Amino acid sequence: MPVEWSHPSPQETRHWQLSLWPYRSLLRKDFVLFIGATAALIALPLVAAIGTAVLWGLLPFFALMLSGLWYALHISYRRGEILEELTVDDTTAHLTRHNPAGNIQEWEANRYWISVHIRDDGPVEKYLTLRGNGREVELGAFLTPEERQALHGELMQALSGGR
Repeated sequence: MPVEWSHPSPQETRHWQLSLWPYRSLLRKDFVLFIGATAALIALPLVAAIGTAVLWGLLPFFALMLSGLWYALHISYRRGEILEELTVDDTTAHLTRHNPAGNIQEWEANRYWISVHIRDDGPVEKYLTLRGNGREVELGAFLTPEERQALHGELMQALSGGR
């Protein structure tokens, strides 16, 4: 699960931070390998056309396909650059969401008045929200329903002081 809990020290359970991010099946370091392998596999049939005019007819389509694939993967990475950080100390809980466009959304509430909810009637299955300070904010919309369900239990335990 793309979730990380952090504590200043193992004895300290009142201060903690939760970081959430979307799952990545293709890492950035593997991106170059994937594009290179795809180019090699697509170029393999072009070897038969070397030295003919057919090669020059097929080459623009090969380049267009490869650049389209690169662009689509690049856009996918940009849209997935989301980071949600929930920081809890003695009195407050602060949620910060870093969006792909670069803007930052923030929410803060009294730690002891926060309630964690999970619903089936939200925009996603097992819709996880935090309520406090007169607002309700979603958490981990990019996670799978099972991950949101597990996170719900962990957040309930953590906010009650057991984490």
